[in-house]
Order: sequence, then structure tokens, then C-alpha cells
Amino acid sequence: MIDISVNSLGKLFGDTRVLQGVSFDIQSGQKVGLIGKNGSGKTTLFRILVGDLRYEEGSVSIHRSKKLGILDQIPKYPAGTNVREVLETAFAPIREIEKEMARYERIMSLGGGVSDILATYGELQQRYEAMGGYDTETSLMKVANGLGIDREMLMREFAELSGGEQTLVNLGRMLLENIDIMLLDEPTNHLDMSAVEWLEGYLSTYKGTAVIISHDRYFLDRVVTRVIELENTHACVYEGNYSDYAVAKERMLAQQQARYEQLQKKIDALSYTAQRMHGWGMGNDALQKRAFALDKRIERLRREQPDRVRGEKTLGGKFKSAERSGNDVLFIDRLSKAYGSKTLFSEIDLDIKKDESVGLIGDNGSGKTTLLGMLLGDVHQDGGFVRWGSNIKLAYLPQKVRFDDENATVLDTVTTALGITDGAARNRLGMYHFEGDDVFKTVSVLSGGEKSRLKLCILMYSEINTLILDEPTNHLDISSREWIETMLEDFDGTLIFVSHDRYFINRFATRIWSLENGGVTDFRGTYEQYREYCQRQEVFTRNAKKDAVSEHKDTREPLSGDKLLRKKKRESAQLEKDIALSEEKIAKINVEMEAAATDHIKLAELLDKLENENTELSAMYEKWEEIELEISELEG
Repeated sequence: MIDISVNSLGKLFGDTRVLQGVSFDIQSGQKVGLIGKNGSGKTTLFRILVGDLRYEEGSVSIHRSKKLGILDQIPKYPAGTNVREVLETAFAPIREIEKEMARYERIMSLGGGVSDILATYGELQQRYEAMGGYDTETSLMKVANGLGIDREMLMREFAELSGGEQTLVNLGRMLLENIDIMLLDEPTNHLDMSAVEWLEGYLSTYKGTAVIISHDRYFLDRVVTRVIELENTHACVYEGNYSDYAVAKERMLAQQQARYEQLQKKIDALSYTAQRMHGWGMGNDALQKRAFALDKRIERLRREQPDRVRGEKTLGGKFKSAERSGNDVLFIDRLSKAYGSKTLFSEIDLDIKKDESVGLIGDNGSGKTTLLGMLLGDVHQDGGFVRWGSNIKLAYLPQKVRFDDENATVLDTVTTALGITDGAARNRLGMYHFEGDDVFKTVSVLSGGEKSRLKLCILMYSEINTLILDEPTNHLDISSREWIETMLEDFDGTLIFVSHDRYFINRFATRIWSLENGGVTDFRGTYEQYREYCQRQEVFTRNAKKDAVSEHKDTREPLSGDKLLRKKKRESAQLEKDIALSEEKIAKINVEMEAAATDHIKLAELLDKLENENTELSAMYEKWEEIELEISELEG
């Protein structure tokens, strides 16, 4: 069943064409990613689908029986409305049925027309149950907990929340509305990592259709099964997730370029022949006819020829080489910080070595930005100290970039900061897409993404060997994020960053610092390896709880000797299987290490995996020896 059908859609704003010939169908239950540069028409398309915006060409059809909802603008609520009441508005249809049921209950209590009323009342009950009327509180708390809306926030007045918090609550309301087609515009903005992962799980089990605008590539990889890209007013559809799209697009562009070059060679050869024939055919009608026939063929080939794949004008720039730092970059000793009764972290001990790349993660409010502030000396610690190593040349890119003189022009800001001429500054700014009259804009009118670009233009000219970034990919579309990543690949120094962008974290972090429960988990490895570690820990915790329950039962109802012996033998057999599996993993890692002998980065990753696996294997051997000893005693 098709939920959304778009055919040859065209949209203009004045003389500016935003969409042209856009066509696609979305099947019921599909999860589709809508991607494209900022300004490519994604939000315009959403507004057309929801009926808020007229279009000039083509047609749009939404399945008539399907309820559609969009996450974009924040609805207005009466003064004094709290967060819980906003979420409760999702149950308005259910509350109407409740009122009807209550009315019929009153009539039945008076004994009038009971047979007819009972039938109607039964139908209402069925509708009420089908709509989840008996589970509204459970559903509300499930969504609230998943998105990190705690009980204290539920009672706060909606109008007093920040823009990000209002968007979060609006997303919760939409998830509770039980709609059939969801249009989500940047749903992961303002969510911390645990809430994003919860939303991924929710969407994976959501039976309806979802179309999602997002720059979060990791999220798209885990949620969508189809990608629609808006580019140069047109739409192109790709099957699969974001990674599948990236591979397919690269292949398509390569084929397009090969086809262009093939036809161009043919056109060049025929043009040369036609030109010579025109010259030879002076006074020769037969040759002239053949020459004109070639001209028509050349024109036909030019119409068939695909567009040349021109390398898109990308952002440029490269970090200026700097003198290397000492091997010990940073020492953190017994560092503590609290605000009132809330302890962010207490007596943490950490260190960073030269060329490490540390990703700092944690839920909103866990203290990530505070910790960065303490490393920079901008936030006072309650206890402990921070000490930087020798020859550290440090630069910092904050989440919200500000300049000393916001009224200065872009050009003056760069010439003053770097001490270079106007010509040199304009050449450098051009690599960061500040061209023409853009360089005469005042800094105050730049967007958040433009300010980040300007700051990087300055930082990358400075000689630095240690870089601190706070949410570097915020405000950026996918192509700009990829530029920052390409630039950082060439950075020859130590990197410390806070980010919610898991694609970015997984690409750069060689070490994870996770802030939670007043402490820091220090994990050496990539983000994917860290997630696997966390999953193993969850399994271990669940098993420990089961063991505790079993032990508790055993103290109340001791097993007989034979039953206990059989139980221990089962445990021993299972451990032997686990040990064999672990030894196979270790053997495989050793083979991979031999193959990666010259790849130091890969080798370091494999060494960490080997160390973790050996630790687990040793623990299993110890447990197995204990059980075998118990078996011997029981048999003796």
C-alpha cells in the first residue's frame, strides 16, 4: 500500500525554483531518510506534504485513511500549561470516548433503553481499548522516560522551557498520538545520546511510516531503509540506509563521469571529421550533405550526454604544522565539581598522551562542557587539579562561537587575528566559502555554522598541536560535517572533543570518556567497541542479578546433593563451551595481528581486543576451576 505519492512536483518562490520534477512513492511502514544540503528544499517538501504550502506543478497524494503528523513548529498552549498536560493532549480522542462512555454509564444506571445502549457502549469500549485507552499512563511514562523527561520536568510550565526542551516535549507528544505517517524534521537535535538510542529502538518497532530529515548519519544508518536526496531542485531515490546511499551515489557518479567521457571522445572525433568535411566539401554537395549529417549526429549525442560530474566546490584548508608537544599532554588528578547538591564528578584521575583522540560523551547535564571549561581554566574546580604537559600549543572551538568584536567585518576579523594582508586573508577566506561581498559582512549577522567556519579559518592558520572541540558538527549539513572530518584527518596532534554525533565519534575517537553517575568511564577503543563493551556489561549485570536471586532461593530451599551435582556439571559444561569460544576468538585476533603488523592503528585496536578477551578468559578459567573443585567434593 502506498502512503505517500509525489509525481513531477514543482515549487517556486518568486523566480527561484526550489523543486522540479520531484517524483517518488513511499510504501506503508517504510522508514525513509530525506537528505540534502541546507536550503535544498527538504523542509519545503515537508510543508507541501502536510498541506501548509501550495505548489505550482505536479501532484501530491496522501492515503486518505492515514493520519499524518509533523514535527517542526512548536504549537502554542494556554498560559500555565505544564509538560504533562502537553503530552496528555495526544490522548484527546481517547478522552472524548471516555466522556461518551461515562454518559452512557449514567443513562444505564437510571435503567433506560439498556439493550440499545449496551450495544453502543460495547462498541465504545472496543474503540477505547483499540486506541490504548487503558494504557495511556504506561505509554506516557514510557515515552517520557525514554526521552529523558523526568517527573520534575513533567510538572514544569511548558512556556518556561528552552527551545530545545520544547522540541523534545513536542516529539514526545507526537510519538503518543498514535499517528500513521510521521514527518520528523531533525528529531535528534536537542536529544542526548541515550534518548537518541531510545528513539532508534522506538522507530525500529513503529509499524507506521516515517520520513525523517536528518544530518545524523549514524541515526540514518540504524533507522532508515531508503534515502531520498534533494539536489539541484531534483530528487533521487536510493535503496538502503545512509552508508548504502553513499556507496551507490559514488558508483553512480563514477558511471556518469565514465559515460560523459566516452561520449565526449566520440563527439570530439566526429566534430574533427565534420569540420574537415566542411572544408573539403566546398563546391561538393555530397560531402557537404555528409558533413551536415554528422553535425546533426553530434547534436543528438550532446543531448544524450549526461552532465559532467564536476567536483563540487568544497571547503579547503589544512592545519599549519606545529612543533610537537611532549609525550604527556594532560594530567587530571582527583578532580571534583558540584553545583549545589548535584555532583557532576568526584575525584576523577585521568591522563592523555600525545596524539590520542579522546571523545567525551554523556547525557545532557552530565558535565561534559563543564569538564572542558576546567581543562581550559575557565571553570573553577572544587577539588583536585589539571596540569598540561610541556610545549602544548592549544586551540579551542566552542559550541557557540563568539568573537571579541562582533561588529567587525569577516575580512577585518581574519586580518587582525592572523596579522596578514587583505589579499592573503581573502585568498584564505575563499577556501572557507567566504567570497565576494561575503567578506564585508559583519560577524554578528553570520549563522552558527558560518561562525564555526570562520573560527576554523583562523585556528587552522595557527600553529597548534592540541585541539579541543565542543560539538563541532552542530549547525552543519552532511557535506560540511564531512569537510570538518577530512580536515581533522590531516591534524597531526592531540584531539579532545565533546560530541553527540556518533558517526563523528566513531571515526575519530581512539578513547572514550563517558561521564555518568558522578564519575568517568575511561575506555580505550572506538565508539563501536565501547558500545559492545557496554552491552557485555549489561548482560553481566543481568546475569549477576539472576545469580543473586538463585543464591537467595538456594539459601531458603537448599538443593539435594544429587540435584546440586547435576547443576554444577551443567555450569561446568557451559563454561567449557564459553572457554572454547573465547580461545577461538583469541586465535582469530592473533591471526589478524600478524596481518596488521605494519598498520600501527589497527594493531593497537587488536591489542586492546586481545587484552579484553584474555581478561574474560582468565575469569572463566577461575570460575571453571572453582566449579570443578565443588564437583569433586560432591562426588567424594
